[in-house]
Parts: sequence; structure tokens; C-alpha cells
Amino acid sequence: MTIFSSRLLRHKFCIEELKKIGAEVMEIEGIMFIVKYHKDNLHIEYLYHINPDNSYLLERIKPYSLVIDEYLTEEDVITAIQNDLDQFKNARKSKNFNDFVSIDKNLTKIVRYFEDLYLYYNIDKNDIAFLKKEVNNMVNAIMEIKNRSKRVYHKTEPQSFK
Repeated sequence: MTIFSSRLLRHKFCIEELKKIGAEVMEIEGIMFIVKYHKDNLHIEYLYHINPDNSYLLERIKPYSLVIDEYLTEEDVITAIQNDLDQFKNARKSKNFNDFVSIDKNLTKIVRYFEDLYLYYNIDKNDIAFLKKEVNNMVNAIMEIKNRSKRVYHKTEPQSFK
């Protein structure tokens, strides 16, 4: 007789929920999961895994890499993926969508460039001050653009503007 744990049953339910929305799910060793969504001219992929404390770390890996958040339950991970997909479907309607994705990919590269810069080189204080100023300018520009732009998605709240 097979005995299913409540966690395994919840996991199976979560996988089915992802499949219902058209996602393909690959399981690696029962602790890491790749979710691929290729539909409606969107190509988005996620990776989530179970941490040692039984929480879940969710990352978007395509179209660009981004750690989304940590969650206490797999159901919360699935909800986050569904919300993220919904936001991308909405954003896809914009004539600027490809430009947004391109900018985000470049920002992701910048994070890596910066990390390599400080891990491999001895950087002068003046250069650090210059980089801080440039980062602050970018943050200020994003906030100014947000403040003068019409909000088009209301199902969830943006996490970064809190």
C-alpha cells in the first residue's frame, strides 16, 4: 500500500496547477523544479527549489535572470508564478515590451560586470563614488518615470516600490 504525505499530495496538486496554465514542469531530484511557459508569444522560464529549512526559492531564468522571492509553501510559489505570467501577458501588449526586456537583460549584465569589477580589481574611492552617483541617478530616473506613468496592472502590488 502506498502512503502519500500531505506535502507530496500538495506538490502534485501544484504541478497540476502549472500544467493547467500551459506550463511544462521538469523535476530534478525531487528538490529542484524548472517551469517552462511557451505560449501566447511568451517564453518565460522559472526555477524553484526547496531550501534546507523547507522554504522555497523562486527565480525567473528567462527572458532574464531575477530572484523573485522566498516562500514558505509551494502553493505560494505557484501563485507567484501565475501572477508573474499574468503580468508578462499584460506587459506583452505594450509596443515597448521588447525594449523593456532588452533593458532588463542589460541591467542583469551590469550586476555581473559590477561584481567582477570589485572581486577582481582594486577600485579607487573616486570611482566608487562615481558608480554610487550613477546608480542613484538610475534609481531616481526609474522613480520619476513611475510617478508620471499610468499604472496598467492592479491585481497585485509592486514589491520594489514599497
